Amino acid sequence: MSQDAGHDILEKPRLNYDAWRDLLQRMCGYNPAGIEPNAFTGWIRPVDVHGFKALATGCNAGRMERDYRDVRLDGADHYFVLFPVRGRSVLTQNDEAVRLDVGDVVLGDATRPAKFFADNHGSELWRNVALNLPRQELVAHLGFEPQGALVRRGGTSAGRLLLELIRSANEDAESKSSPTDRYMQFVVYDLIGALFAPSDPRSVSRHADKLFARIRGVINDGIADPDFGPPEVAAKTGISLRYLQKLFTQRGSTCSELIYSLRLEHAARLLHRRNSRGTPQPLSEIAYACGFRDYTHFARKFRYRFGQPPGAHSAKNGQPRDETMRQGADEGALSAQDPESSLI
Repeated sequence: MSQDAGHDILEKPRLNYDAWRDLLQRMCGYNPAGIEPNAFTGWIRPVDVHGFKALATGCNAGRMERDYRDVRLDGADHYFVLFPVRGRSVLTQNDEAVRLDVGDVVLGDATRPAKFFADNHGSELWRNVALNLPRQELVAHLGFEPQGALVRRGGTSAGRLLLELIRSANEDAESKSSPTDRYMQFVVYDLIGALFAPSDPRSVSRHADKLFARIRGVINDGIADPDFGPPEVAAKTGISLRYLQKLFTQRGSTCSELIYSLRLEHAARLLHRRNSRGTPQPLSEIAYACGFRDYTHFARKFRYRFGQPPGAHSAKNGQPRDETMRQGADEGALSAQDPESSLI
């Protein structure tokens, strides 16, 4: 990409030093430095990119800084992908100093202090475009937690495509949000993954294992709700339904299978407690307590899992097995179609 490739990208009328500093501080928590206010020139423009916030900036300041106080005050919790579109600069973050040129792409962490130094300050504007990405969703989609100050040099097709998405969003700046925005967000995450996926797959595996353990805990907490399914699991863990499906596919299973499995394990524990105490609790109540809408569906799943119907446990304690099963069947009508069978 040439020095002028991003010359007009997202540019706005220029601001004086005070107006530019106040706007930059409010939007991303950085402060300009290294230039006299009366010699300053710059501009800022926010852009919505399919629901993500992007910010295009241009200035002739010597550096921009974000210190621990800025991090503490604004409480930002996101990553940012930055494109230098004109001028050379250096980013320092996490004790790393990364030299950036036009066409490079860098992934930074807004929860960490950072500084940008311009190579050509005082003479001409240097321009950057930054795209903010929610931390939890990005980490969940990538399968690892980036440490910031990761750079990919110019010439990558993923970098060019990502910048073009921002350019396109700028051209459609007046358009309202679209139902397709969520799908486009997946495209953005995939491009970030193509740019910054680690070369060591073990780091991805460790994070995925921790995330899967958290998913199992979320399911355990929600199994009593008959409407609880994969969409609710994804929402509560802050990941996309597609990534949830991917995690289970890698383990040779589905989210619905795990939900049923944990429901049935919980039912077996309740039946054991019922038997040990000799209580006359109807089996249908246990089915409902484990997230099943009717007893017949529960009994079918239970027999398939454990090789015997739930009422077989009752017979051991002298309770009339057939009567108990009829009671449960009467209390819950058989569904014409199991609404949970189509879940992921």
